[in-house]
Amino acid sequence: MAGQPPDGEPVPTDGGLPLASAARLGDAPFGVYVHVPFCVTRCGYCDFNTYTATELGSGASRETYAALACAEIRQAGRVLAGRHGPVQTVFFGGGTPTLLPLADLIAMLHAIDAEFGLAADVEVTTEANPETVDQRMLADLRAGGFTRISLGMQSAVPHVLAVLDRVHSPGRPEQCVAWARSAGFDHVSLDLIYGTPGESDADWRASLDRALAAAPDHISAYSLIVEEGTRLAARIRRGELPMPDDDVLADRYLIADARLAEAGLHWYEVSNWAADPASQCRHNQLYWTGGDWWGVGPGAHSHVAGTRWWNVRHPAAYAARIGAGVSPGQAREILTDAEQATEQVMLLTRLSAGCPLSDLSIAGRAAAAEAVADGLATQDALDAGFVRLTRQGRLLADAVIRKITS
Repeated sequence: MAGQPPDGEPVPTDGGLPLASAARLGDAPFGVYVHVPFCVTRCGYCDFNTYTATELGSGASRETYAALACAEIRQAGRVLAGRHGPVQTVFFGGGTPTLLPLADLIAMLHAIDAEFGLAADVEVTTEANPETVDQRMLADLRAGGFTRISLGMQSAVPHVLAVLDRVHSPGRPEQCVAWARSAGFDHVSLDLIYGTPGESDADWRASLDRALAAAPDHISAYSLIVEEGTRLAARIRRGELPMPDDDVLADRYLIADARLAEAGLHWYEVSNWAADPASQCRHNQLYWTGGDWWGVGPGAHSHVAGTRWWNVRHPAAYAARIGAGVSPGQAREILTDAEQATEQVMLLTRLSAGCPLSDLSIAGRAAAAEAVADGLATQDALDAGFVRLTRQGRLLADAVIRKITS
């Protein structure tokens, strides 16, 4: 969701797919992403497509959002014409989905079920700011069909949270994990960020230890990226804060991987660790393994059978298009077979399962052997016909991927 979307060709007003994509409907697993673009405050590091109440202007509001999203879900049902489903995964992201009333979240989930059907073992995730949920709401979310919750912890250290402009108090994420467990959530994830200006190794270790003490079955840990246009970027440009150092970020990643593995959480994607296969985020795996998904909401991206499109970004523009009964899609691109194959290699290489050598060109296979010689990929995986990154290789994943796709 971050940053500006690329240019592309116009999306038809009815949202219809190209004939080549329409012919392939139903060939891949299908999920739905629902973008909820509202936040109480904008965090200083964030360039996601989110808005506070004062930034929305006229034509959009939290109160009307669920009805608009449900209308787009019905549009999706018309476009896909019953040829995709049941839905394997649903992910409510943002923004802060839990700023919406519980009834609205459940109404959107019911709309997805009505159009496509939900698989018997559907995974339904919502992201949540720890300050926007309590014990009662978590219990009601579970009763309403949500199976997984992802809590934005980011750090356990007050001065790090302050630099990030996070509003939750230390200890609140851990309390929310306990409430989620008591509500019956088997799958609870915590998100962490490392490399914040002013964060020390000791601070990062403290955050990891506090997160692990809460006993989630999944942790995502991302390096801080300074995005242009954010308050954090402005503060760094003015010299108020230092720019994150690449060597420090690498060290923090190594600290995280070692500590999480010691606690029984193992990497399955470069930035994600889980207690076991059942604890892995199936929705993200759908993205990484070539699945299809419809992205609902302003700025949301979709991919169906080789066609990728993105919605208009501002909630008011989104509301206007939905109100007029036309697709909110701003633009789209139709991927060639070669582009899809390259993207598949890029994504699979980031997974612990690895990328099949059969997906690579002759030059790519030679580059994979070089990666093994350089200590960036494992010999046993290569012998079995895969590229699987070592810990050092994960630090240089982008460089490895560039070489094996060249």
